[in-house]
Amino acid sequence: MTPQVTQLWRYPVKSHGREALERVRLTAGQTLPWDRLWAVAHDNSSADGSEWVPCQNFTIGTKAPKLAALNATVNEATGLVTLTHPELGTLEFDPDQDGEALIAWAGGLVPKDRAQSSRLIRARSRGFTDTEFPSVSLMNMASHRAVETKLEQACEPERWRGNIWLDGFAPWAEFDWIGKTLRIGTARILIRERVVRCKHTMASPKTGEPDIETLSLLRENWGHQDFGVYGEVIETGDIRLGDTAEVL
Repeated sequence: MTPQVTQLWRYPVKSHGREALERVRLTAGQTLPWDRLWAVAHDNSSADGSEWVPCQNFTIGTKAPKLAALNATVNEATGLVTLTHPELGTLEFDPDQDGEALIAWAGGLVPKDRAQSSRLIRARSRGFTDTEFPSVSLMNMASHRAVETKLEQACEPERWRGNIWLDGFAPWAEFDWIGKTLRIGTARILIRERVVRCKHTMASPKTGEPDIETLSLLRENWGHQDFGVYGEVIETGDIRLGDTAEVL
């Protein structure tokens, strides 16, 4: 099988919902458009969006697993974001004008013994991905199937919160891409590092309840808790579902 793109995802508000895409235009030196453009700062954080800060400044699924059940869509023409959650229903709001609506709607998903959601902030220069450099994340479907084999059950790919999913490579081949470049569609991406996983992956993307011990499974079977890789876009281009991927 020729390696190809099977899924594309973005996460408009960090840890607050995923959106499936059919195509995306990547720009050199930037995160995926609309990806982690906003983030919910908690009451112990001084983040204001003026610069990149680590994920510990935000309300994220590691601390609030129920967030894993959120889905999102962005109306790029109006800037409105629509979120859905099995317990909360639907919220449509303007993140730049009415962040308080999101805090009021989703804040209750945060456990009381955790730092509480305080304000919604917009990234001024790049999305709030988990790397100090503007990154996109790439996932290998064969590695996901290897995890499912060890689990002896199906496991939703959405748990890994990747941007670009590829199929047609060998399991764990992505770790050999570090320092190499992938051509996907008309874009080129330099692979820089592995993605080290957190407890967010343990929560079901359908219910938000932790139900799979993903981290211990990775450690016990492969000696690490990594899944996927981070890359840097080095050549602007378009990526669509079905596009081929090649390691250069």
